[in-house]
Amino acid sequence: MNNDVTAGSTITTLGHLALGITLLFFGLGHTEVIDGVTAADAVGLATYVGGIALFIAGLFAFRDRDIVTGTAFAGFGALWFAWGAMAGDWGVTAGSALSDNAAGLFFLLFALVALSLTLGAAARGPLAQGAYGLFFVALVLLAISSFADNEALGKVGGWFAVAGGAVAWYTATAFLAHWPTALPRRAAGRRMTAPG
Repeated sequence: MNNDVTAGSTITTLGHLALGITLLFFGLGHTEVIDGVTAADAVGLATYVGGIALFIAGLFAFRDRDIVTGTAFAGFGALWFAWGAMAGDWGVTAGSALSDNAAGLFFLLFALVALSLTLGAAARGPLAQGAYGLFFVALVLLAISSFADNEALGKVGGWFAVAGGAVAWYTATAFLAHWPTALPRRAAGRRMTAPG
């Protein structure tokens, strides 16, 4: 592997850590792979770490004139804060004031936000773009799961959220630990030849 480490900042590192752990907890809650851990358990973390902290990181990125990162973090922060605030109304925590279709619409609309951020993050490198893209797929699957009342599809969406969280965590950790973020590329013009 190449030792190139994508340039980052304290704000982008903090933001990717917040996004990563929120996605990991949220996704694992949807998969229910850990006994006794459900999506309802992610509400507090999603509200404060994924919502408020990520939104504030977005504001600091805007202050630094980083429009792409600011938009991503502020947008995802708004998603997490709204999800945490409304999760009880969907029966994620208690009661069920909103319909499954309302939950599906919420996930679908924020999937569109995640798609825009995925496309806009192309200049940020494959790790940021991959984390946002995996989150986009997770939101689409969770939306369909809500519309169709299909718990199995929701668990698959949870696994995509876990994968997106792992990529976001790696993005931040790679910057802090100077780990590689680029795959080696074959030099232009060189051809692979068979030995012998």
